[in-house]
Amino acid sequence: MPCSRTTLTLSDAKRMLAAGEAEAASFGIAYNIAVVDQGGALVAFARQDGALIGSIDLAIGKALTARLFDKTTASLSQLAQPGAPLFGIEQSNGGRVIIFGGGVPVRVAGEIIGAVGASAGTVEQDISVAQAAVAAIAPANA
Repeated sequence: MPCSRTTLTLSDAKRMLAAGEAEAASFGIAYNIAVVDQGGALVAFARQDGALIGSIDLAIGKALTARLFDKTTASLSQLAQPGAPLFGIEQSNGGRVIIFGGGVPVRVAGEIIGAVGASAGTVEQDISVAQAAVAAIAPANA
């Protein structure tokens, strides 16, 4: 069921976490998944049994980064390489910016209402888990 709010709710976040966890299970990897609202505040977080401890902050940071800059962290990664226009951006916002894939903004009717971050596998797997979470409430934007 598509979301029609201006920010993510706990109910939305729970659906997103369930979808992300299902995608993570397809890889056989325990994941950390974070959902933030329109203002970048954490709404919900899941750490599957055995998920990497170091990935907790990464998942939250990816979600926050995707919301702060309204871009996927994968696209930000390209823009933050040496010689690229946003080189050094990871030093902004108190060093909380994460510039590798796995953070995805959530858009509904063209409006960003939050973001999700996933961390534990490869960058490609993290992106896939985050996109599955987004598709749970905004399938056309995953």
